[in-house]
Amino acid sequence: MSKRDYYEILGVARDSDDDTLKKAFRRLAMKYHPDRNPDAAAQEKFKEAKEAFEVLGDAQKRALYNQHGHRAFEGGMGGAQSSADFGDLGDMLGGIFGDIFGGGRRGGPRRGADLRIVVELELEHAVRGLKKTLDVPTLVHCHHCNGSGSDDGKLDACGACHGRGRVGVRQGPFVMEQTCSTCGGRGKVIRNACTHCDGRGLLEETKEVEVSIPAGVDNGDRIRVSGAGQAGPGGAGAGDLYVEIHVAEHSMFKRDGDDLYCEIPIRFTTAALGGELKIPTLDGSAMLKIPSETQTGKLFKLRSKGVRSVRSDQIGDLLCRVVVETPVGLSREQKDLLETLDATFQSDEGQRTNPKASGWFDSVKNWFERVTS
Repeated sequence: MSKRDYYEILGVARDSDDDTLKKAFRRLAMKYHPDRNPDAAAQEKFKEAKEAFEVLGDAQKRALYNQHGHRAFEGGMGGAQSSADFGDLGDMLGGIFGDIFGGGRRGGPRRGADLRIVVELELEHAVRGLKKTLDVPTLVHCHHCNGSGSDDGKLDACGACHGRGRVGVRQGPFVMEQTCSTCGGRGKVIRNACTHCDGRGLLEETKEVEVSIPAGVDNGDRIRVSGAGQAGPGGAGAGDLYVEIHVAEHSMFKRDGDDLYCEIPIRFTTAALGGELKIPTLDGSAMLKIPSETQTGKLFKLRSKGVRSVRSDQIGDLLCRVVVETPVGLSREQKDLLETLDATFQSDEGQRTNPKASGWFDSVKNWFERVTS
């Protein structure tokens, strides 16, 4: 199968300058490099793009290619070496993929690790928001050496990376850069270790961190406190602290998003005759009107009595489910009154006052008649 034109592979014009060629190859490398795209077809495209750039990125090879095409590198015609010089290419790939996967080409220690802490809140605090001071066990820069790890402040250039903090590692045809393991990316090595931190530059400490928890947070929400994580080695900046919210169970309310639910027991007389109830809310109380003939399980909605969303100004609702409570501990007089009332339900009027019960008993009666006939 004939090879594709190198200019076509890179997607550039034949008179493109070196900078345009490099940008075109970077774009393709970002898309098809095996470290980013494991697909076999993508790997073939990356090899194709790399081969094109190796030729067009070299002035002499490009001149031969422009004159003779692919034949210039077949059968000894001037020939590009199969083990081409990867210095420029490796440096460029190191810059691309070093930045993607952490650190970049330039030396220097990485920032400290991020920390995660779980904070349990009462529902009222989660709804209203608050400021909270947390005790966070972490690593801080040594106060004696200011995080350098050096007792006298003297540092020497790292011999392994020559002060760059990164070293080149050949992996097959590629030269990739990675953090120098000798100096940890600092580019410097300690001459005399600090006696307070044993040259680590870090000490264990519990520090106080004040966190502003916004109103409306819910279970699983995370708040990032920038720079409140572990200090980085060699005086590098600290990571972040992630505060994860856990809302404790409430004795009265259950939360679902921005809505609140509660169950309200009512007397059967209130359910039958109707009435008004004073019910609690998170910001005080409200009056709930119970219409006559209310059945157990009926749901009443009090608009905007729920939670203000942490992500908008929208306020949820309070949903109240009424539960008709059967009276207990009745006196003799109360029992007599109920028996008198129940007798009225046994009459023909019972079908009017208890339509569901009457219908159910009729169904049961018909069923027994069918199975016994």
